[in-house]
Amino acid sequence: MKNIFLTILMLGIVCTACKHNTQPNGNAANQSVASADSSMVTLVKNTAAQIMAKQQVPVLCYHRIADGPKSEYKISAATFAGHIKILADSGYHSVSPAQLYDYLVYNKSLPEKPVLITFDDSRLEHTAIAAPVLEKYGFRGVFFIMTITNNKKNYMTKDQIAGLAKAGHSIGLHSWDHTMVIKYKDAADWKKEVTVPKEKLEKIVGKKVEYWAYPNGVYNHNSAVELNKYFKLSFSLATKRDSLLPLQCVRRIIVPECSPQGLLKSMHKSFLGKLKAK
Repeated sequence: MKNIFLTILMLGIVCTACKHNTQPNGNAANQSVASADSSMVTLVKNTAAQIMAKQQVPVLCYHRIADGPKSEYKISAATFAGHIKILADSGYHSVSPAQLYDYLVYNKSLPEKPVLITFDDSRLEHTAIAAPVLEKYGFRGVFFIMTITNNKKNYMTKDQIAGLAKAGHSIGLHSWDHTMVIKYKDAADWKKEVTVPKEKLEKIVGKKVEYWAYPNGVYNHNSAVELNKYFKLSFSLATKRDSLLPLQCVRRIIVPECSPQGLLKSMHKSFLGKLKAK
């Protein structure tokens, strides 16, 4: 009887080990997920060419939200509120970078009229002004953080960044101190600007940071290759995309001080067609 019990116990251990060994690897080329009937379905990733061929989703990039002299990187609080209102009134739905990734890579559906609303530079007004306006309309944004600014005057605190994540907004990295990636010379630079800040930001928000915004929107192929090791998506401000690594050069447009109707026209002009690759 004792021998029979030991045999059953060993079989249970072996079966459990087999189940663990057959779990899909998150870094594999394709992913296996459970379907509605609990069977496993393999999701095949799109090729770079297939991703390039997909309709681009409008991605907006905001910086300063404050009154005062006009600037390419600054709009008034009233203008921002007008922009978000017209997006809502026009039937747009904010999407997350995770949703955008699944659309680009696995052809998952997006809501009608999707838009990604992003913010650079960790400014205090992003949590004080932008987030409440977004939430009023049921929208969520993507906030790209420079970790050098944490807890500094006029910039968000760690608690405020964590609060945005808790409220359902997405948090991405914008480097340590806004140095452009094309200036990173060696492993030490990548560690200083990407690896260490990424780890610190993940501790603040309590989850993986999988999205990056290029400082000044500038990138090249070599930097895209390197960032592909760290992030699912990287966002640029370039008009051309890298056809070999389209996930690492998702286009955005800077939103200047303009009327709500002007914003819609700019979105239509910038994202309706497909731009040529490098």
